Amino acid sequence: MDTTPFRAAPPSFGEATRTFAKIGLLSFGGPAGQIALMHKILVDEKRWLDEPRFLHALNYCMLLPGPEAMQLATYSGWLMHGVRGGLVAGLLFVLPGALVITALSAIYLSVGHVTLVQGLLFGLKAAVLAVVLEALIKVSKRALKNGSMVILAIAAFVAIAFLKLPFPLIIAVAAMSGALMHLFGASRSKALAEAEPEIAYDMPEWTKPSVARFFTTLAVWLAIWFVPLIALWQLLGPGHVFTAEATFFSKMAAVTFGGAYAVLAYVAQQAVEVHGWLKPDEMLTGLGLAETTPGPLILVLVFVGFLGGARLSSLAPLTGGVAGAAVTLWFTFVPCFLWIFVGAPYVETVRNVSWLASALSAVTAAVVGIIANLAVWFALHVLFGNVGEVNWGPFVLPVLDFGSFDWLAATIAIAAGVALIRFHANMIAVLAVSALAGMAWQLS
Repeated sequence: MDTTPFRAAPPSFGEATRTFAKIGLLSFGGPAGQIALMHKILVDEKRWLDEPRFLHALNYCMLLPGPEAMQLATYSGWLMHGVRGGLVAGLLFVLPGALVITALSAIYLSVGHVTLVQGLLFGLKAAVLAVVLEALIKVSKRALKNGSMVILAIAAFVAIAFLKLPFPLIIAVAAMSGALMHLFGASRSKALAEAEPEIAYDMPEWTKPSVARFFTTLAVWLAIWFVPLIALWQLLGPGHVFTAEATFFSKMAAVTFGGAYAVLAYVAQQAVEVHGWLKPDEMLTGLGLAETTPGPLILVLVFVGFLGGARLSSLAPLTGGVAGAAVTLWFTFVPCFLWIFVGAPYVETVRNVSWLASALSAVTAAVVGIIANLAVWFALHVLFGNVGEVNWGPFVLPVLDFGSFDWLAATIAIAAGVALIRFHANMIAVLAVSALAGMAWQLS
């Protein structure tokens, strides 16, 4: 066991900046891998945080909408150097991947029609089906601990897949169900029961609750969030693509409990069917690109915003795309800083609210159903060339053209699934091999 003492004083701002830059550049593999990387560097190697404090911060971030790994980085930086530390840590976690996904979006827009590139993207999209299935299995094992949670997951799947109910409504109903189950004794928070014993810390002044600081911080970050939104409404009008993106992704920032996979099906349906920002199979393309870049998986939204801006603004395609990507990035991640800087000083109070933890457990169970819908939605649009819909009472059911079934896509998806789920192969390697298989098919 490592007996090296934890540092009594925080690292210098420069040292912290260099460390969070390293984390941002190495943060591949989704939230589980990103959180493990931060634990290794901040707890095991640098020893800037001890285990209880790290888990304490993680528990809080899990209660929030948005990417928990990015928020954990922001929280850790805030703990060491206040708001400037949190800003640097959060931005360094997001910006490398954001720049890469914007560049990849531009390449896709420019040469996506090239045969070789089409083959690469074909293989990538098929493999992403296996990635989503693997995520579904992992989340299911963690979330579905009893019959009530299974029922919630099934209900959420039916609600979003066949009743087409709004994602925020499903999340709200699940949260209320979990809170009610707790109040009536049907559910208890295992996390709270197994919480680490309290440890006394000599914490810096900015980490202590202050009513004045609370309202000041809230006002500043609400202004950073909503003043640009109001400006877009006034200058461009509600019908402009940039205004629509800013409004839509602001809503997503407030309801993205459960991580990126939980919200992607809803985003894809809205972006394709309501706004016309991209084609059905292009969401899979963006997800595949996001899987291969550092940073939170929710950066796939930058791809969505880029294509929307490129196609529907009055600007040149690349200029409009970059502007759309910037709008999406701003309104997706500014709220994350608000949640941390406003709420972190009250983390102890939030941690000890048992009904809130129960509500979160119910939301996580509902997320399983929503991810299952994502897997089904993606599978239908990758494996079948033609997918229609038919209304049957209150239900909307898919209609498949079995003659349009794509055996090659199914073969790549099955092979990728076996590699990931059965043999636990490296995800980036699986995506790369699948992309090469698609290119080989195009060249044959």
